[in-house]
Amino acid sequence: MKRLVILLLALFTTMSWAQKKVSKTKAAVMQSVDAHSDKLIEISDAIWANAEIAFQEEKSAEVLASYAEANGFTVERGVAEIPTAFTATYGSGSPVISILGEFDALPGISQKAQPTKEPLEAGAGGHGCGHNMFGTASLGAAIAIKELMDAGKIKGTIKFLGTPAEEKFFGKLWMIEAGLWNDVDVNISWHPGAETKADVQSSLALVDFIVEFYGQAAHAAGDPWNGRSASDALELYTSGINYYREHVKPTVRMHYHIQDGGQVVNVVPDYSKLWVRVRNSDRKGMMPVYEHVMKMAEGAAIMANVDYKVSLVSGLHEVLVNRKGGEIMQGNLEILGDIEYTEEEIAFGKKIQEETGKPQVGMDSKVRPLEATKENPGGGSTDVGDVSWNVANINLSATVAPKDTPWHSWAVVACGGMSIGHKGMLYATKAMAMTMVDLFEDPKKVEAVKAEFKERKGDYQYKAIIPEGPPPIGKN
Repeated sequence: MKRLVILLLALFTTMSWAQKKVSKTKAAVMQSVDAHSDKLIEISDAIWANAEIAFQEEKSAEVLASYAEANGFTVERGVAEIPTAFTATYGSGSPVISILGEFDALPGISQKAQPTKEPLEAGAGGHGCGHNMFGTASLGAAIAIKELMDAGKIKGTIKFLGTPAEEKFFGKLWMIEAGLWNDVDVNISWHPGAETKADVQSSLALVDFIVEFYGQAAHAAGDPWNGRSASDALELYTSGINYYREHVKPTVRMHYHIQDGGQVVNVVPDYSKLWVRVRNSDRKGMMPVYEHVMKMAEGAAIMANVDYKVSLVSGLHEVLVNRKGGEIMQGNLEILGDIEYTEEEIAFGKKIQEETGKPQVGMDSKVRPLEATKENPGGGSTDVGDVSWNVANINLSATVAPKDTPWHSWAVVACGGMSIGHKGMLYATKAMAMTMVDLFEDPKKVEAVKAEFKERKGDYQYKAIIPEGPPPIGKN
């Protein structure tokens, strides 16, 4: 009898603690996500199977836009002169909270939902960055908030933005130019990852440009003296970049991809082309490196006696971190706790690690304390950075793949098409919806997040790094 009383007391205490920890409104959005989970997984899997690359995401954008419409959102397609960009809005008045949804794939990394490498369709694209889950989770969170508005529990405006071409061209840049965040108080974003955390780290600033060399064709054996080799200029240029690496700061990254180095061996090539990318931990430090690397193209052209052309593709700002927002997100991760996995999922993850030469430790979804913001965090780049210089941004990472999984690879594609990815996606949906509840319910939190944004931005005047004219639709 005494043991029964103790057990009942413990149960009552646990229930009371849980009730204090999760408000009724947060419980409601969690239940909404659960209610929509089958459909969200279906949408994510459809986008995963379509695997459409930048500015070609017609089916992927439409499945998201249609589901938003079916759930009562006002949808505007083709915004910012981008056919696959759209907005889905619900509610009225303040605060206005936006949430980002990406859905583009990467070329050439098609993969079945299995832990050994095998393409679903040889040569096709694949979601090696998890964007099939990104857009779906964000829309699910927006729907949960909309349903809370319908129940009369919160007031304001929720705005889902379907943002294409994150992997190339960076569609959000043109959406910013179109003013789509002008009326927004706070933006919410997330990214699939191999760990779960409130993301309070920045990213790398980046600039992309194309260098083309124009020479004179000639027979490579019969009369090479009549030729001026565009390929020579390309090789001289890449050699210059590689020598320059020794003389830049450790935070700088320079990449290039040769897209045309000539067609046949017995012709002095009259044309060559390469795609060049320069990164640094911030835009201020990136620009001088970019300007010098552009000048080097002229030097290579002079040495090879050819003409040249440099064309800007686009560029990115680093993420402007918001720790106040991170603290709000962190509180909700601690409510949700760690993602739990089945034995089959753990075995799948370990097989992925075996196949990619990583320690076979399985999944890592442990929610850790909010980490310190690093001055030079390294990592990749994202056009979320540009959004974060225009509106206060709160960011999240959620586990959708095993620890140390190579990103932008077949291994992430595999996880994104099965239950490991599904669990991380639904977890992110709940975490973002709960964070938005905090913002809708407490104006002081909105003001604190906005105040930090204004302080960190200072007097910097944002200017997008894009060429003149419309978005480069059809150029991928």
